[in-house]
Amino acid sequence: MTGTLGAALVAWPAAGTVSLGASPGARWGVLADVPVEPDADTARLWLKEELLDPVYLDDPSLLARFLDWLSGLFDDVRVLDVNPVVASAVIVGLVLVVAAIAYVVAGPVRVSRRARASVAVFEDDERSAADLRAAADSAAAAGDWGTAVVERYRAVVRSLEERVLLDPRPGRTAHEAAAAAALRLPALTDRLGAGARLFDDVRYGKVSVGPAADQALRELDAAVLATRPTPLVPPDGPTGSGGPGQAGPGTAVPGTPVAVTTPLPTDQEPTATGGAR
Repeated sequence: MTGTLGAALVAWPAAGTVSLGASPGARWGVLADVPVEPDADTARLWLKEELLDPVYLDDPSLLARFLDWLSGLFDDVRVLDVNPVVASAVIVGLVLVVAAIAYVVAGPVRVSRRARASVAVFEDDERSAADLRAAADSAAAAGDWGTAVVERYRAVVRSLEERVLLDPRPGRTAHEAAAAAALRLPALTDRLGAGARLFDDVRYGKVSVGPAADQALRELDAAVLATRPTPLVPPDGPTGSGGPGQAGPGTAVPGTPVAVTTPLPTDQEPTATGGAR
């Protein structure tokens, strides 16, 4: 034990008194003056000085304690006169086993965190895009920017569903919606992703946002409405080999009669009308 209280124990059973105003140096210098049974005020003063000693304030980290423990194992090996190579291999093996167990245990936590990194846009919300925009406007007017951002992004996704650019799917996350929408609106890929991140920051991360975030979602909503979607099927069809507007082999052209053939014996040849020559 260090400090004035430690000095009192070392000086036991010397007699004497010391004033409350005396400096710690004076008490250290004159051990004979240290009281064996200090009064209550003096005892409190000594205890306060003792607990303020840096020895009690240093709280080693978990890593530091682990390294101290590991160092102690090697010290024990030297004391016990065990083959250092074998002992070191055993200790390293134990450390690796502990690390592997920690990794396996922490794995589900990491997966769970990643799964929650993007939350569902809709849960049991059946509102239309117009209703969601109205809710976003109302929240923005009240200065509730977080709610405004969430409702505006929902309006963007719902409008894509209403335009049949996204299929309505319960549980779809914000990033899934952005990725699917980017297939039809590739020019807005970055802005759709930024909107999804804003939505997740507010809904999952509880991040505080301001009017700038609301304005960004308003602009995204307007851009989505104004952007012409990219068709999923090329104009010449999936099996066509001609140019735009031309039918390829196997493609029926509207207004053209389709020849129908019927099964015939092998000694007959089919005609365009299904008869035999």
